[in-house]
Amino acid sequence: MTTRFGIVGAGMIAAFHLEALRGIPEVEVTGIMDGGSGKARALAPDLDPRGSGDIEAFCARDDIDAIAVASPSGAHLEAALAAARHGKHCVVEKPLEITLERVDAMIAAHAAAGTRLGGILNTRHTPAARLLKQAAEAGRFGRLTFASAIGPWWRDQAYYDDSAWKGTWALDGGGALMNQGIHTIDLLQWLVGSPVTSVSGRIATLAHPGVEVEDTGAAVLSFENGALGQIACTTSMWPGHFRSLTLAGDAGTASLADGGLLFWKFREEDARDDEIRAELLALPGAGVGAADPAAGVNADGHRAVFRDFLDAIHNDGPLAIDGAECRKAVAIIRAVYESAEQGGAPVGVAQ
Repeated sequence: MTTRFGIVGAGMIAAFHLEALRGIPEVEVTGIMDGGSGKARALAPDLDPRGSGDIEAFCARDDIDAIAVASPSGAHLEAALAAARHGKHCVVEKPLEITLERVDAMIAAHAAAGTRLGGILNTRHTPAARLLKQAAEAGRFGRLTFASAIGPWWRDQAYYDDSAWKGTWALDGGGALMNQGIHTIDLLQWLVGSPVTSVSGRIATLAHPGVEVEDTGAAVLSFENGALGQIACTTSMWPGHFRSLTLAGDAGTASLADGGLLFWKFREEDARDDEIRAELLALPGAGVGAADPAAGVNADGHRAVFRDFLDAIHNDGPLAIDGAECRKAVAIIRAVYESAEQGGAPVGVAQ
């Protein structure tokens, strides 16, 4: 069965959506819209331009079954609601939206319409992240005691100056945490598998004068299972390097470095551990996206998310990365912002 997609947005990330979807045989991309900027024609001149300047007209097209949203973060709600009104399934780039109120409105609209709402959290699909998830679910870490997620990245001033929406609260919804750090924060909560119950956080803008949002953010986390954790994400650390994530317990510790492993050791080793270390244990270079948003990025993770989404809608099965899953990282980040406004006081995370 062929599913016909329309893409909302025509910037850098839309190109990855287009490449990912075109790599799936059972998908046809039939349209792309840009709100009237003309970028859609430059990105995909072969596609039907009907409705490219009007979200309602675009979502009403009878040759579109599902919408892929790749517009600025704070404009995701409008596209998702239009998709629901016209009975179209919807996959949305990270973050799903920039506030919990907007996220919840999207979830409610698609639930009422009987359509599926999914999100792009593509870093869950790396082999190393999958191995950590399997180890956690198998109990190999013993009692989980600590987890950390570090995103030490750099963005030059031109990154913010070249865009009208990046670095704004209204459309970016935040900075180093909400935009750059959300994948790492999502991986942390997904791998621990226990809700974050409270955070104590601080944010600052230290290397980009005039930018509204934070370029440096850090927080201490408490998980429902009793584990403690930390997150630290920046765009203020020249020249930037690989993201790292550590999951630890009283029976094992493992650390990710982008798509590879920095450490993999358990009290009770199994037959595959030496093979895993030989294949994935390595110190990465500069890191995926450490200083350049497009550097090292490919469409494979996006394609894996789209495949899962298609499987769920065609087989009426569970959707691994649905609206509720996407909400979790946004809730953590919003709680950090709230805590920072209160001078770092502990704040509960909305479940």
